[in-house]
Amino acid sequence: MEIIIAQNSGFCYGVKRALHLTRDTDLKNRSRIFTWGELIHNPQVISDLGKKGIKVTTSLAKLKAGDTVIIRSHGISPSIYQALRRKRVKLIDATCPKVKEIQQKVERLSLAKKEIIIVGDRHHPETQGLLGYSRHQAIVIENEDEARALPFKKKRAILAQSTQDLQLFGKIVAILTEKTEELSVYNTICQSTRIRQEATARLASQVDALIIVGGKNSSNTNKLYEISRRRQPRTYFIESPQELTPGMVRETKIIGISGGASTPPEVIKKTVLAINNSCQQNQHQEKVTYD
Repeated sequence: MEIIIAQNSGFCYGVKRALHLTRDTDLKNRSRIFTWGELIHNPQVISDLGKKGIKVTTSLAKLKAGDTVIIRSHGISPSIYQALRRKRVKLIDATCPKVKEIQQKVERLSLAKKEIIIVGDRHHPETQGLLGYSRHQAIVIENEDEARALPFKKKRAILAQSTQDLQLFGKIVAILTEKTEELSVYNTICQSTRIRQEATARLASQVDALIIVGGKNSSNTNKLYEISRRRQPRTYFIESPQELTPGMVRETKIIGISGGASTPPEVIKKTVLAINNSCQQNQHQEKVTYD
């Protein structure tokens, strides 16, 4: 059996940066440390940070002056930022630089006289933060049907949550082109996400089954699952190697693995080991390659 790991699987730059800032803060800081919301969407990482005493909160009432609050990689809205400032806590901004860039773009667009469309997951923290930067003027679109339901407008600007599905974004842009006289398009999907999506799509067409590894609440990992399912019906989504079952790898010669941007590399390695252990009864020699 051959196991192929998709290109760019595992931590992206924004996640690595957030974790580095958090661990560095833990080493240097003697105050209580919180992250505002989950730093990244991965249960193993959040559990490990909790063991170090780094707690997750979205409650201002739980904070007191002198505490350290790390802003999650997905960013926060200006109103929450100001509220944290008023609490006189020490702020460490771990917002992904790409998300920060999108926030600034949305803030500039909010000053123009045009409707702002954000293609993203309505309840995702990144999208919620972007809505704040739009002064809550933006409209969030999650699918093609919602785009078709919009009325004709003279001017619109459209952009995407950084981890959005590029194919879906393109389809929504096409729909709004026919519903807008002047449409300004900003492809704000990050390059790492695009490469990861393309690699997963390519791999899905080459393997007998594909395992997506990552947090179930991770937007970019869910998108990888959806993209793979379009090409490979035998696509499985697991958070940890313990969820792997013999049926997932039964009667397969080539198995693919793709990990989300917040999936630790060691979890991907453990998934390879779990596949190997599951296949030992077939007495095949496993070969691991990287796409």
